[in-house]
Amino acid sequence: MKADRIIPILRIFDYRKTKEFYVDWLGFEIVWEHYFDENTPVYMEVKRENIIFHLSEHHGDGTPGTRVAVWGEGVPQYHKELIDKKYKYNRPGLEKTFYGAVSFTVIDPFGNKITFEEEYDDAKHKDLEFFSIH
Repeated sequence: MKADRIIPILRIFDYRKTKEFYVDWLGFEIVWEHYFDENTPVYMEVKRENIIFHLSEHHGDGTPGTRVAVWGEGVPQYHKELIDKKYKYNRPGLEKTFYGAVSFTVIDPFGNKITFEEEYDDAKHKDLEFFSIH
């Protein structure tokens, strides 16, 4: 089998907080939203470049506190972009991990953790300042 895409489903509870976190702060766009009827929970897809998440208010569609690792390039630059927005609920620190990555973790309003990671390269990352803000 060859997977084309892997799309985590993360449990959410509040549309307004979801939009504030995923769209306004992380810079994702809402691709689509689905409601079975009026006044029912939302199931939605958000995307930033090739990162896709499904977010669901439906009971049983995931457990709060899920952890997702996203590997790619440009992690320090994305970290700076987020820190510069001064989002009052999250100010993640950039770290060098024991497994050789440049990494930072954000925690959404529902306890889900998303870790953005890039393979550490001595030449490329030598001038980075690693710190932790909680």
